[in-house]
Amino acid sequence: MDVTLKMADNKQTKTPEQGAQQPAKKHRMLKISILRFNPQDPESVPHMQTFELEESDSMTLFIALNELRDHQDPSLQFDFVCRAGICGSCAMMINGKPGLACRTLTRDLPEEFTLAPLPAFELIGDLSVNTGKWMRDMSERMETWVHMKEAEVDLRKKEEPMDPQLAEDIYVLDRCVECGCCIAGCGTVRIRPDFVGGVGINKIARFRLDPRDTRNDADYYDLVGDESGVFGCMSLLACHDFCPKDLPLKTQIAFIRRKMAEQGMRGYDKVLPTHKKAIPIKVERH
Repeated sequence: MDVTLKMADNKQTKTPEQGAQQPAKKHRMLKISILRFNPQDPESVPHMQTFELEESDSMTLFIALNELRDHQDPSLQFDFVCRAGICGSCAMMINGKPGLACRTLTRDLPEEFTLAPLPAFELIGDLSVNTGKWMRDMSERMETWVHMKEAEVDLRKKEEPMDPQLAEDIYVLDRCVECGCCIAGCGTVRIRPDFVGGVGINKIARFRLDPRDTRNDADYYDLVGDESGVFGCMSLLACHDFCPKDLPLKTQIAFIRRKMAEQGMRGYDKVLPTHKKAIPIKVERH
């Protein structure tokens, strides 16, 4: 009985203030200015259109754009697929900086901000650009596939083992989602549209690590050993700053540039080109 009374005394009774419902959280009213333009419509002209939207808890820019398209303007064009920062489709210029809409929280933005399509890519409409066309062209130029000795791969053959650390290093570079943020933030691309950017140089670094790839530095020099490749980089490194996957782009650019510089030096014959892609290296004779 004493224990029961003691437990009852220890119970805290709620005051009227504590029992009352908490007031609803007041959300901000966002003003989103979007660059609108449809190149397929001859009467369309580029212009900024401002939308107002009430912010919700944990709202991402992706959610905000869907709210605008569903309830205010169904003609608004933008891309999305995974909503998890994996496909890279929703990349756009957010207050002048490239980023992924699905990974950007509106609470990290001011009440008024602007959205625009990524530069350097073919515009489809509004915030939608054709990054796939650019990435395909770049991949074909960089030959971003494993070059093996065998003409045909025997799928029944047991896969060769790989050192776990090497596999991890390849995986880190292979996490690129080809969103185009590195290209949109690159100063060299504005000067040289044929520049392969951080994404192209990163792919060279990735296949250079792969032990299944039979190419060597002479072959890679043929791909990126000029101003449209690694020597065109001005080392502004916006690609590194804006990469949503936090890839070590500045490290890879510096490493590939050093290796390509060694390969391009006169008389440097430590790495010879493969027979299938012979690259003449002039050697001064004394």
